[in-house]
Amino acid sequence: MTDVTEYEYDLLVIGAGSGGVRAARMAAATGAKVAIAEDRYLGGTCVNVGCVPKKLYSYAAHFHDSFDDAAGFGWQLPGPASFDWATLRDNKISEIKRLNGIYQRLLEGAGVTLFNARARVVDAHTVMLKNDQGDTPVTAHKILLATGGWPWVPDFPGSEHALNSNQIFDLDNFPKRFLVLGGGYIAVEFSSIFNGLGSETHLIYRSELFLKGFDQQVREFTRAEMERKGVNLHFNTNIERIEATETAYNVYLTTGEMLEVDVVLAATGRHANVSDLGLEALGLTLDKQGKIPVNERFETALPSILALGDLTAGPELTPVALAEAMQLVDHHFRDTVPKPLDYSTIPTAVFCHPNIGTVGLSEEAARAKFSDIRVYSTDFRALKHTLSGSHERTLMKLIVDDATDVVVGAHMVGEEAGEVIQGIAIAVRAGLTKADFDRTVGIHPTGAEEFVTLRTLTRR
Repeated sequence: MTDVTEYEYDLLVIGAGSGGVRAARMAAATGAKVAIAEDRYLGGTCVNVGCVPKKLYSYAAHFHDSFDDAAGFGWQLPGPASFDWATLRDNKISEIKRLNGIYQRLLEGAGVTLFNARARVVDAHTVMLKNDQGDTPVTAHKILLATGGWPWVPDFPGSEHALNSNQIFDLDNFPKRFLVLGGGYIAVEFSSIFNGLGSETHLIYRSELFLKGFDQQVREFTRAEMERKGVNLHFNTNIERIEATETAYNVYLTTGEMLEVDVVLAATGRHANVSDLGLEALGLTLDKQGKIPVNERFETALPSILALGDLTAGPELTPVALAEAMQLVDHHFRDTVPKPLDYSTIPTAVFCHPNIGTVGLSEEAARAKFSDIRVYSTDFRALKHTLSGSHERTLMKLIVDDATDVVVGAHMVGEEAGEVIQGIAIAVRAGLTKADFDRTVGIHPTGAEEFVTLRTLTRR
């Protein structure tokens, strides 16, 4: 790596989320002099108001079903189970503080300088740091923008009464009636979570079906299972206005219906978090998708200014930001050219109830890409529920390019779908064929074995 003596740092990272911290630590490990600036909390969205607390709340919501399921296996609880919101909320807060401390120790251990300050880019090599002590300019050979995304709430009468996904974890009181606006994975997850915790839950979405971009069969199956669990789904409608009363909110829909609820969550998307970052003065503009354009080296139009994670065009997922950080460090601090990330085979999960796990192409995308495909799918009641009494069902699905026999997509809706799909993702990423799946011996009795016992063609 070239020693750049005219600057105070070789790399200055703005944003101490997953991608920013990984890039800072890995760059420092090469001998680079690195600093990172953060004005809010260490660990970014994922640790503080994203995947970690959301998964903890999802675990909590699953206990509702578990208590019901236990009776069929002979377990008798002393009395009806009750849920205490404050216990969950406050235990979550303690866990997040513990993780914040871990991130700080990781940075300190790597020799990265941490600035608790708001950062604004002044020019190609200068950042202004602002905190209670005033404004301090800092220079760096490379500046990395890793500020992630920020929730966006649409403007309509009464929209100020809606909370965003950053605010929903720390409610003073548990809402007996909960409404979420949106059709993406965040909306679907929170509707499942609050329904599972005991709220009367409504999901409002302007189009005919949620989870746009996911496999159509997965979307339809998830809709049926969520309705089975008691989530009230309102499609082809929107919020017209919200009116606050002394004790609740009256939510008026475009269908003419009115719902009285205790909390409204607007899970209507996230935008790149670039407010007051100084991009305009540098001539850096967002693309049509609201992202910062970068090249394969994560360089913006100004080569000394880098960007990764949710600011750029890739999937908005923590592991993607981590992988991009490793690639960025290879490019700029190890002088190597890594193999580009394969964004087409990145697995993901939606922690609704039941969970969704998916990797590769949807059936619709596969039909558009390949001349002929084969679809293998199964829809069954898991062994557990033969005694639990639950009518919950599981969906598993493989999509195969007929010409090569390669499995190009795998999808699951069911218990622990994310855990199962992580292993299947290795096979899809490796380009294994349906014949490879068929030759793999299953683990019995498990639900996961269905992925290697699918022999009957569902459709072409």
